[in-house]
Amino acid sequence: MIDHSAPAPSARQTNWAGNVTFGARRLHTPTSVAELRAVVAAGTAVRALGTGHSFNTVADTRGDLISVAGLPRTIEIDRQARTATVSAGLRFGELTGTLHRSGLALHNLGSLPHISLAGACATGTHGSGVANRSLAGAVRALEFVTADGAILVLERGDADFPGAVVSLGALGVVTRLTLDLVPAFDVQQWVYEGLPQEQLLGRFDEVMSAAYSVSLFTAWRGGPVDQVWLKQRVGQEGPRIAPSRWLGATLADRPRHPVPGMPAEHTTQQQGVPGPWHARLPHFRLEFTPSNGDELQSEYFVARHDAVAAYEALDRIKERIAPLLQIGEIRTVAGDDLWLSPAQGTDAVAFHFTWVPDTAAVLPVLGAIEEALAPFGARPHWGKVFTTPSSTLRGLYRHYADFERLTARLDPTGTFRNAFLQQHFPRAADGPDAERTG
Repeated sequence: MIDHSAPAPSARQTNWAGNVTFGARRLHTPTSVAELRAVVAAGTAVRALGTGHSFNTVADTRGDLISVAGLPRTIEIDRQARTATVSAGLRFGELTGTLHRSGLALHNLGSLPHISLAGACATGTHGSGVANRSLAGAVRALEFVTADGAILVLERGDADFPGAVVSLGALGVVTRLTLDLVPAFDVQQWVYEGLPQEQLLGRFDEVMSAAYSVSLFTAWRGGPVDQVWLKQRVGQEGPRIAPSRWLGATLADRPRHPVPGMPAEHTTQQQGVPGPWHARLPHFRLEFTPSNGDELQSEYFVARHDAVAAYEALDRIKERIAPLLQIGEIRTVAGDDLWLSPAQGTDAVAFHFTWVPDTAAVLPVLGAIEEALAPFGARPHWGKVFTTPSSTLRGLYRHYADFERLTARLDPTGTFRNAFLQQHFPRAADGPDAERTG
């Protein structure tokens, strides 16, 4: 894992999972925006680095890798407008407590509070809830440094804004984000075990709408769903008491970790104990590393109305999935209008897979999953491992060509292009020797 507090002129750094060794010549951690602008303007191959939680080479470069974790940390809250303008390098867990003490909250959070705001938004990372958009859905404005070292600010309503939020680092280095907020709220969290598969498939919308945020955990071994995590907002009537049985599932008698064998103390508090939104919506606590990083992750999004059929398609190949799987998770995400968001234009269901750390064994299984989900137009998570070719991706995103034109206009010399972008958004200028990555 990358320690941004230490000087790191060497590029031999790895991502959190250790499956990617960055190929950059230099790692910069500027301490001011002026220093950042100078580094970008002087570079010919530049990429921004968040907290290193992507499982592919989206952040890699052969040139200059730039972390914004060293920039001055600011949190500017406008209570009247219900917004916060914050440093892009902040981790969610470093922001949420300040928001809560101001009586405000983010509408949604991912399972990890350890990830950076800019990196999560740039890759379309999300939480869960039938009415909850992804983390990027809260972005109202963003400031970033473009290839010539200039500062560009885009706000919601600007023509380029929908293409700039989930942008994969292709447009510049984000320095600040303005986020929409909601009034602070409390949440209770319960875990149920053994949800019968027939209940899930026959009442899918009811299951996923049973709480503010719902996660299903399954090892894809057939039979009941292993765990259902219900994160319920505490209303004016106060805390609720959960029934011991729900749709054939049983209330867990003690806290659970979604991955078998992992300690439950790493997870956020369960068993219905009320607590602030930021201490319940994530699955894991900031003070713990959720695992040792010995894993790979993949995730695919389909329209919510296709969820049951997609589940059944995956169930038919479970014998290929299960042997390499640590755990799978199923969540819902509300639709948005961000060009490269996996939930663009549709309410979505995300099928997430946490694999054993064996790339050679996992890649063929990803091919089988992508084939099974192809009839549903499955969109892969940009920050995780997938094999979907650019020719297929182009047909899955209505604004794919719009994004290509935006990157060509804002970065005409390709300062922010890397092998990942060359593979998934190829330009003729990339040439035949462009590095290929997965």
